[in-house]
Amino acid sequence: MLTIHEVERALPKHIKVPITQSMVDSLNNLSTDPVIAQNMRENFLSYSNVLKDGKFKLEDYVHAVAYVSYKIMGYSNRDSYSRTFPGRYQLLVGRGASDKDISSYVAAFNKNKLVNIILEQTLIPTWVLNQDIYQQAINVQADMMLNARSEKVRVDAANSLLTHLKKPEKKEIELSIGVVDNSGLNEMRDSLRKMAEMQQQLIRDGMSTKQIADAKIIEAEVVEQ
Repeated sequence: MLTIHEVERALPKHIKVPITQSMVDSLNNLSTDPVIAQNMRENFLSYSNVLKDGKFKLEDYVHAVAYVSYKIMGYSNRDSYSRTFPGRYQLLVGRGASDKDISSYVAAFNKNKLVNIILEQTLIPTWVLNQDIYQQAINVQADMMLNARSEKVRVDAANSLLTHLKKPEKKEIELSIGVVDNSGLNEMRDSLRKMAEMQQQLIRDGMSTKQIADAKIIEAEVVEQ
């Protein structure tokens, strides 16, 4: 059974609706069937992140969770609607609403944005849902590879198994780091090279390294006559 603390912890912090014991009791009693009621309580906690956007009322969320819970248990849209809104449904029947009118109300609720957001979260990936069939297909291919009379069938079955059961390929990321050459860098490199050559020549001419280090560098522009 849900407690006030569990409900408060499950709901986004921006929801300012005070959680009362009567509200929690209503959640705990969404269904008289203990199994269905437990399923709804778990779904209420599981899908509460849809309320983070602040677009939906807590009451609407409770109804949507109840409706989706019935749907994923195999009930039709109409049965899920009538179980979620028993009073509303009985009112429609009591006033003589036609099946077409009732179906339109059910269809409208089934297309409700909140209902569909929750439904999206309940979807199970196909590869997970059909794991047993996937394994059966592998077994059939393996049997054909070993026992088929046709050599081509055996080869095709073997290739199919090799394709679908091969080890995932490692994705290597190549990182290329380079220096973009430009005119400024070229000029600096040439200046440094010329300076080094000049200093080496001065050392050969007898100037000390201290004199070279203390020398001032004067930039000059040569003007041709």
